[in-house]
Amino acid sequence: MPHVRRGKMGGMRTIQLRRYTLVEGEYEAFVDWWQQWMPRVRPAAGFAIDFAYGLPESNEFVWAVSAEGDEEAFLALEQAYLASDARAEAFAGVPQRVAVYDIKLVGTRYA
Repeated sequence: MPHVRRGKMGGMRTIQLRRYTLVEGEYEAFVDWWQQWMPRVRPAAGFAIDFAYGLPESNEFVWAVSAEGDEEAFLALEQAYLASDARAEAFAGVPQRVAVYDIKLVGTRYA
């Protein structure tokens, strides 16, 4: 089944891959902000951060979040997160540091 995997307890999980090309000169500021906020607000909203990697030489940041349930449940959780006070606080006064967003639910796991 696309977009899902079995969780640790055998339940279904949906994974979202988030690939960003950052605004030139904003890499360090973005990473500092991300490390301060995302490990607090994403898990509090019901997501797990599966991984996060930076590629400073190409000004990219790649990470994945997942949540219990199917695609519909994930998207509902994401809508609630996007409208949350915690997310609003995390982004308050933060300049635009992402030039290009590539965000997709992932498909079949091969390894």
